[in-house]
Amino acid sequence: MDAVWNSVHRERAALIGDLRGLGPHDWDVESACRGWRIRDVVAHLVDTAATTPAAFLTGMVRAGFDFDRQNELGVERYRGKRPEELISLLVQVRGRTSGPPRFMAPLATRLVEEIVHGEDVRRPLGLHKKYPPEDIKTAIKYQVATSARFGGAREKLAGITLVAEDIAWTHGNGSLVSGPALEILMLVCGRSPRSDVVTGPGLVRF
Repeated sequence: MDAVWNSVHRERAALIGDLRGLGPHDWDVESACRGWRIRDVVAHLVDTAATTPAAFLTGMVRAGFDFDRQNELGVERYRGKRPEELISLLVQVRGRTSGPPRFMAPLATRLVEEIVHGEDVRRPLGLHKKYPPEDIKTAIKYQVATSARFGGAREKLAGITLVAEDIAWTHGNGSLVSGPALEILMLVCGRSPRSDVVTGPGLVRF
């Protein structure tokens, strides 16, 4: 458990460093998370880092047990904040170890969020980051084993073989999709991978 939280805290700190280098107009660029600007992704990360099991359950009730609506309500809480305020809030929650109830969102979801939303911010702005292979593997393994109902990709991957070439990881049986682990993770999280680095006949399914 401590290893995952250490990784989460490291990713938060790295993103804070990148955010401090952004210009005023960068915050309103469309992120790689459809429908959210850069500032919205940061607001979401602040909200999820600050939440507690009780607050999450209360929020789910208000959202009618709709995960997407619950996320939007969380973003709305911080939507009016200036960039420097969002950075300050992220600094404040950087070391937290709270989150949704584990029966609804296992600890691995915290790492998935930090890596994928970190890329949601970085990619449209031309920023790059390398991640520890074990962190990427933990995130991918969670996503492929989790139902789409809870934000995973299990159903979508029926009949697909995924191969993350740089970490010697394989999953499934069927039409091949192969490429770097980070790009495979982004793909199974509903994002478009960087062009020409993910290949295989199974891509038509995505």
